[in-house]
Amino acid sequence: MSDVSIPENVQTFRMKKLGVRHFQILLMFFTLLIINGHRVMLSVAIIAMTAETPPDPSIPTYPNWTNTDTMLSSFFWGYLVPQVGAAQLGEHFGPKWFLFATMIIGSIFNMLVPTMAAGLGPTGVIICRVVQGFNQGFLFPSMHTLISRWTPLYERSTMSSVVYGGANLGNVVSMIVTGAICGSSLGWPAAFYMYGGCGIAWAILFAILAENSPSSHKKISAEEKRYIESSNSISHMKKKVPTPWRAIATSLPVWSVVITTCAQAWGGYTLLTEIPSYMSSIMNFDINSNSQLSALPFCVLFLITVGGAPIADRLISSKTLTIGTTRKLFNLAGTLLPAAALLGLGFVDSSQKDLTLVLLVVAVGAGGFCNSGSVVNLIDLAPNHAGTLQGISNGSSTICSILGPLSVQFFGNDKVQSDHFPTAS
Repeated sequence: MSDVSIPENVQTFRMKKLGVRHFQILLMFFTLLIINGHRVMLSVAIIAMTAETPPDPSIPTYPNWTNTDTMLSSFFWGYLVPQVGAAQLGEHFGPKWFLFATMIIGSIFNMLVPTMAAGLGPTGVIICRVVQGFNQGFLFPSMHTLISRWTPLYERSTMSSVVYGGANLGNVVSMIVTGAICGSSLGWPAAFYMYGGCGIAWAILFAILAENSPSSHKKISAEEKRYIESSNSISHMKKKVPTPWRAIATSLPVWSVVITTCAQAWGGYTLLTEIPSYMSSIMNFDINSNSQLSALPFCVLFLITVGGAPIADRLISSKTLTIGTTRKLFNLAGTLLPAAALLGLGFVDSSQKDLTLVLLVVAVGAGGFCNSGSVVNLIDLAPNHAGTLQGISNGSSTICSILGPLSVQFFGNDKVQSDHFPTAS
């Protein structure tokens, strides 16, 4: 990787002015905040769905359901399928309308969960989750393509981390809001209706305001457009740049990112889906307290993701470190710290609640450093093919996202046990 030089007048513009690119980044941020809520909310709602005594007798519950881990992992069965193909479509036709369709379809099936649960039981929930997963298979490859088109080199870490910070904050908001609604007289079905409605409303707003690239935006200034396009190494020709499949398949940097992402996915998604059950069955918190404490690690993840990125950009723009060294340093922090915390969880018991919570916060939160490491590095490696690389990486890691939650069931039973949860993670 080599550093890209930017003319001095353009760099001064970057430091002094907000522009259209920042508004586009904000649109992407809220898109992930809402849509990632669809992905996460079942991990909290499932506790209320299977409760013996609901807050209101009119709220349906299914205490005899035993295959909850299968339901939690079923999202990724569909999610795995479209990754690379979705990236190719987004790069060729533009990612905007794929993101719009992802929001609309995902929101509709989110609102169908209560009806499908009542009519078909666990199978109905699984069907909704598989469809949502397939649909969200277009989300991150399309989003990565959009980020690569709107981010100048020296703002890349910060902007991409703000966008993906939306997913992290979405976890926090989803857990807290879902827990509050599930614990109220409204009941768990209202949580699915509310999030589905928000998704549809935001999709319409996104369709009106978002654009595929600076060149297709009607109100961007010529100065800002030149600044973005001169520094992000994207080809702005109308003819699509062919995908260098052989170069990708033989690239050691690409494979290092894929392996890193797979390792993160195993631990990360096991924690994401199982922390609420762990807090409920091992730590014995009620659903409202459970959702708030379960959200705490992801709140720290958001803060580290967004807070660490400007440091990475500063190290690169000041030439203190090269792009490659900066990415490796942040990725090292984002993998070693969570690994150490997960190992530590194997040596605590249910009487050490405070220590357990600290370790969970580190295990999840420190992973935010990787957003300025391996995640954004895919754009560094090949800006024209960032979506395809994200599809390969995301698709590979999805296998681990499926196996992680299921491993909890393999090492124990379908209810989380204190000595099995850290082993699976």
